[in-house]
Amino acid sequence: MDDLHEIFTVFKREFPEIHQGHEALGKLIHERGGPLPEKTRWLIKLAISGASGHSLALETHISRAREAGATDDEIKHTLLLLIQTIGFPAFMEAFSTFKKQ
Repeated sequence: MDDLHEIFTVFKREFPEIHQGHEALGKLIHERGGPLPEKTRWLIKLAISGASGHSLALETHISRAREAGATDDEIKHTLLLLIQTIGFPAFMEAFSTFKKQ
């Protein structure tokens, strides 16, 4: 997958060893950390990035969730779950990121 954000490409170029370590840890946790199916893992990561207000990560996680087979309805449902936990404004911010893609 190509980088969705130029700043990530810059990070990889300027800090290759840190990037490699970060990627290795992420892969280990994502693939061997437990029994959750891939699509579920990406939907959870999407919710976490949306709840945290990390729009760049949210864009990436939306894309990865789609690649793992998540439908737009599943992504919207995941985002709707944010409303009662972290509030409507945070949901709207995450939802607007989703609608831009």
